Amino acid sequence: MLDTSNPNSYEYHTKHLQVNILGGLKTNKMESLRVTLSVQKPESYNILRHSLDLYNDNQVEKFTRKIAERLEIGTSVARRTLQDLTKELENYRFLLVEKETIASQPFFKELSATETKTAETFLKAKNLLKRTNDLIGKFGVIGEETNRQTMYLIFTSRKTNNPLHCISLGSSGTGKTHLQSKVSELIPEEDKVEITVLSANAFYYFNRTELQHKLILIEDLDGAESVLYPLRELQSKKRITKTVVHKDAKGDTKTIHLTVEGPVSVAGCTTQESIYEDNSNRSFLLYIDESEEQDKKIMDYQRLISA
Repeated sequence: MLDTSNPNSYEYHTKHLQVNILGGLKTNKMESLRVTLSVQKPESYNILRHSLDLYNDNQVEKFTRKIAERLEIGTSVARRTLQDLTKELENYRFLLVEKETIASQPFFKELSATETKTAETFLKAKNLLKRTNDLIGKFGVIGEETNRQTMYLIFTSRKTNNPLHCISLGSSGTGKTHLQSKVSELIPEEDKVEITVLSANAFYYFNRTELQHKLILIEDLDGAESVLYPLRELQSKKRITKTVVHKDAKGDTKTIHLTVEGPVSVAGCTTQESIYEDNSNRSFLLYIDESEEQDKKIMDYQRLISA
């Protein structure tokens, strides 16, 4: 039996030979089965290590003779062991591919009947916006009553066909990033994409619908300057397209189109409003409260916690 408990060294032991598959398996090339094997007889220190493609009959036959010669064992035993090992690895690789396919599928949380009923009760009660705003405050946003509520409504608009966008503006250290990060924690993980640094080209290699109805969070617009143009196109046209040259399996050069679909909701922070004028005219501008009253609210909260 194939033992895959150690992902970096699978074990396949028989009565006559002990085989270790070093480095595991790669799942990106299904037409070959290239592995690095470590082969020895039980309780022997004579070890044979070799890299080969188990789908290449010539390589397998040469390796069979080498095992027989080096380890002093019959070629029929070595050949049968390699054939059985190939079948085991082949089946296990199919399982790995299936797991990777399932893992790459988008996750959607399904609410239970109790959760749905609780949510509907909350939504139908009076003063929904006020109660929601109070809960955001209890979650860890002190003050900023208008900004936090506006930001939350903008983030929830990602589900609509025409999402809203926002940019938080203020001096350094006034809490722009904290406000955005705390409010974004109220959004499900599978519905948001956080960007610190990302190249402009990388944006075109998302799956076609991977960004649809997602919230894109930029911690600092200065660090994501290269992606601001494709982001603006996603905001305005709700899709971006790039044409690239690609070689197919036969080596022929073809032109293909990379398209990423929106719509998306975009939020970012900056201290420099004028530099990002093209982004600002597509977004709500949320100016951080830098008043003494806001400072007092925060310090009172800190004193309450420490007490």
